[in-house]
Order: sequence, then structure tokens, then C-alpha cells
Amino acid sequence: MSNENQGFNTRAVHAGQAFEPRTGAVVPPVHFSSTYAQDGIGGLRDGYEYGRGTNPTRDALQEQLAALEGGSHAYSFSSGLAAEDSLIRALTRPGDHIVLGNDAYGGTYRLISRVLGEWGIGNTPVDMADLDAVASAIAAGGSNGGKTRLVWVETPSNPMMKITDIAALSKLAHDAGALLVVDNTFASPYLQTPLALGADIVVHSTTKYIGGHSDVVGGAIVVKDAGLAEKIGFVQFAVGAVSGPMDAFLTTRGLKTLGVRMDRHSDNAQAVAEWLLERPEVEAVLYPGLPSHPGHELAKKQMKKFGGMISVQFKGGEAAARTVAENTSVFTLAESLGGIESLMNYPSEMTHASVKGTELAVPVNLIRLSCGIEDVEDLIADLEHAFTFIGSGS
Repeated sequence: MSNENQGFNTRAVHAGQAFEPRTGAVVPPVHFSSTYAQDGIGGLRDGYEYGRGTNPTRDALQEQLAALEGGSHAYSFSSGLAAEDSLIRALTRPGDHIVLGNDAYGGTYRLISRVLGEWGIGNTPVDMADLDAVASAIAAGGSNGGKTRLVWVETPSNPMMKITDIAALSKLAHDAGALLVVDNTFASPYLQTPLALGADIVVHSTTKYIGGHSDVVGGAIVVKDAGLAEKIGFVQFAVGAVSGPMDAFLTTRGLKTLGVRMDRHSDNAQAVAEWLLERPEVEAVLYPGLPSHPGHELAKKQMKKFGGMISVQFKGGEAAARTVAENTSVFTLAESLGGIESLMNYPSEMTHASVKGTELAVPVNLIRLSCGIEDVEDLIADLEHAFTFIGSGS
């Protein structure tokens, strides 16, 4: 049976994971070597020359990533932002323009605006759910007349949980000669495959759901066009933004159980979101699995389930949000997301502190929940206990 005809979990377990031929070890070994012996000058064995360019453990992960996202080429990076930086450097030049969501991850906006902006890359943040606004921003280009090269979207978005129509956005981008980049970190390839919906490029922070255990930092890019792959691969090699062998191994190990974990994350988040919806302290629950979410029907169409991420806004404002964030015991107050353990985040001063005071600023009454795989009754009990600290005044 060919790889593409196998189910997701079968591909997750077996893609890139051939047993070691000498001993028959079912789990391929981790290759720590930085360089490889040559059979005479230029006589490479299977193309292996130097660790920055190729590594068998990294190659196995890349094959696995491509198989799960439905791409032809994948690249594993040292972090999600290293992947994004290499991608933008590969596909834009000074004077070019990027249209991105007005609720993009703070680190992405910082990279595009404050780092690459110094090198002449322009950007326009826009509500990606407003296709007319997106079309206008693409057509307008940069303030210096630069052409829009990339349209960049997160769906679901971080942390406002907006859902964007990938197929519709793909058409807008392609009609204007731009490429569509989808950050698929929140959904993971188990819940959503953007390349199948018309996206050109998928990016991930593999630190999150793909790694899944909060023990490794990494990033990835997946494409299905050989020309794009060549450009991205060249920049990755040239700047050395590669994942190390142990990081690649840990990511591969996590990826094998992605489907099983995402089912549990999604089911737990659905139950927690429904509980939150009934709480008098809560102003809004941002979760696409709720029928009240404006992107619910679209999420049903382009996602398998609704994921493990929830954002909550409190009637008691910043004080209430801070109080809950600092009074849980099962949910850990920490950066990041997507691990098997439940995490809570106060984005305004944590993950999105870099956009405070800008049009991308996160509401101060909002907390973000990454629902883990614990017993959901314990997650709800933990939140219920934390809510008792808010006080009747909230």
C-alpha cells in the first residue's frame, strides 16, 4: 500500500521510520555525527556530507512531516521562528510586502515588522476573516510601492481563535500573484491540511502539538512545489537553521502519537469551553467548537475537530484574568502550548508582550488555555477553584 493511501495514524507511525538494516532495530538510531566519511573525494554515501546539510535523523522527521501534511518536501528547523525567518528570506526581497493577520502571534509580527522591516520588507496587518479587506491590502502593496509576495495566516489564530477560509484566501493570493502561507501550529496536520485547501506553504512551531511533550524546541516548513522547496532548502543550509539530531528524534517520537493526542486535546477543550460558557464571571469564550463562535461552520468544514486551545475573556477585566491565571494547580502558568500537560497563559504580558500597544495588542482581560490530556473533570475542578478567588466584585 502506498504511503498516501494509508490513514493518518499509520503514516505518523511508519513514514520515514524504516528499521535499522544491520541489527533490525525497530526504532531507527539517532545519528549524532557532524560529518560523514567519503569513499574517495566526492564519494558520498547516500548524499551525506556534513550535518548542517543533511542528517539521517532529521531526514526521517522531514519525510514524516511531508507525509502528514500532504507535501512533497519538508524542512525541520531549530525553532518555529527560524523556519519563518528562512522562509521569508527565501521568498522575498527588500521592497516586497507581506499581508498578515491582525492577530498574528507576537513573535511572528516582531520578526516581520521589527527584524525584517529593517531590511525593507513591508507588512500590512488585516482581519483575515474580511476577504475584501485582505484583497485591498494585497492590491495596495507596501507603502513604498512594493508588491505583495506573501499572504500569511494563522487559523485558528493565536490567541483570538479566529477561523479563516483557507480556500478563499488561496484564490485571493493566487489571483494577485502572491503565495499563501498557513501557520498550522494550532490545528496540527491531524485536524487540518492547508496544502489540500490551496495553501502553498505550511509552517509549524513543532515545539507545540507536533512535539507534544514540552521537551523540545523546533519548527518546520512543508511545501508541495519543487521550486519553492529548492529556495527554502538553500536558505536553510546557507544560514544553518537546522534542528539537531536529538531534537529531531524527540519531535519524531512525539509526532507518532499526534492523532491520538489531538483527539484527547480536542475532546477536553470542548468540554472545558462548554463549562466556561455557563460561568457568570466569563464575558466571552473563544473556541471554534462552540456553535456561538463566528467561525464554527467554517471550522467544521476545514477541520476534523476543533483543537485544544481556548481563549477566555472575563467580565472583571484584567484583575479577574490575572487572578485566575495565578491560582490554578493542574493548569500550569507558562509560555507555549500543545503539550500533554495543561498550560495557562496571560498573553498580554507573556506570549504577545511584543505587540502590546500596537493594533495587534491582546485584550488584558483574556487568558489562553492549552488543554492537555488529563482527566477533564480535574481540569474543570481546577478552574472552578481558581474562579473562587475572583471575588463577588467581578
